[in-house]
Amino acid sequence: MNIKRLFRHLLLPPWLARRTFPPAVMRRVEEAVRESERTHRGELCVAVEAGLDLESLWRGQSPRARAEEVFSQLRVWDTAENSGVLLYINWADRDIEIVADRGINARVTQGEWEAICLVIEQSFRAGQFEAGLLEGIRRITRLLAVNFPGASDNVDELVNRPALL
Repeated sequence: MNIKRLFRHLLLPPWLARRTFPPAVMRRVEEAVRESERTHRGELCVAVEAGLDLESLWRGQSPRARAEEVFSQLRVWDTAENSGVLLYINWADRDIEIVADRGINARVTQGEWEAICLVIEQSFRAGQFEAGLLEGIRRITRLLAVNFPGASDNVDELVNRPALL
């Protein structure tokens, strides 16, 4: 177990993530997700987590493994076309992960997702949290619009409100 990581997670209060992403920002993110989903058949979810609990840290859970767990917990996989995408932010690790369901992964490469994560991480390092998150959503939207274009009967299957975990 990495002691430095343990302290970073356990000493990071959840309110710090809420201060970085206050309700007004989360409303704008929710609206960006809603607008995004009008252009494609994918379902985009955003989750922000301040830090992991002691058990997860003790097991050495990686941000990627946690993102996959959140993908399941939020039921992002529960879409008719297997078109769910989770944009996961682990604040303590300063890590961004994108987890996509199999319908989308058949069309979008992991390298394309990682490029989007890098853009968001760079914005966050510059202190541009809202701008980075919204730019990430725009880039995800472009990928989904090309690979899962919208339809006239596009149904919104998952909640658009970002989750603060």
